[in-house]
Amino acid sequence: MAYHGPSYGLSRECQMKSQAKFDLHRAREACDWVEAVTEVPLDWPTSDGLIDQLAFGHALKDGIALCTLLNHLQPGSVKRINTMKAPFKQRENVEMFLKGCEAYGLKSQDLFQVNDLYENRNLYMVVDCLYALGGLAQKRSFDGPVIGVKVAMENKRNFSEEKLKESHKIIGLQYGSNKGASQAGMTAYGTGRQIIPGEAQKNLSVDGQKIIGLQSGSNKGASQAGMTPYGAPRQIIPDGLHRNRE
Repeated sequence: MAYHGPSYGLSRECQMKSQAKFDLHRAREACDWVEAVTEVPLDWPTSDGLIDQLAFGHALKDGIALCTLLNHLQPGSVKRINTMKAPFKQRENVEMFLKGCEAYGLKSQDLFQVNDLYENRNLYMVVDCLYALGGLAQKRSFDGPVIGVKVAMENKRNFSEEKLKESHKIIGLQYGSNKGASQAGMTAYGTGRQIIPGEAQKNLSVDGQKIIGLQSGSNKGASQAGMTPYGAPRQIIPDGLHRNRE
């Protein structure tokens, strides 16, 4: 058994997220599949069987059931299975199971680390590994009990040289045409917003030069004639009347 202190802070948060991903129903199906293939019942900690994550980890942590399962799928994958209860022997069994799965064709992202099982860290990854292994077994035409989704078979298409040359004769719809989608007239990212389109702005500038203002050549427009300069004394009597009185 692995002994380590309780987790706190971020480690505790990661541990809780990992425990939340564990699906007891999927774990029970995986264990039933292991027992059906190996024809050997798992060693549960209590008579109640699989009741939680700890029971799942206890049944598989010695690696004996996992190695036996792999030898049924691919005979000779694990040469020697350790039956001793020593921790390093149990870890060695799990390591040989993982190496055998990789040699069997299982992808590295579908595997788990030894501590994920032996220290009950990420038991949901062990369940996912068993499901992936079951799907790969179906692909390899295993005639025993199955679990998971069958891995799709590769379906290559081989075209002759003549068929490939025919593709060069196809002319795209936009070849020789300027009516396709383009970015013409679009405002570049980051520039100011143009209320008036650029072409209309040019026309306004040209047309504006042809307009003659109403005050051009005229003295009838608004002016400051007759206004008192700022700071001068106020004139009660206009200048014209003042001169007439004199």
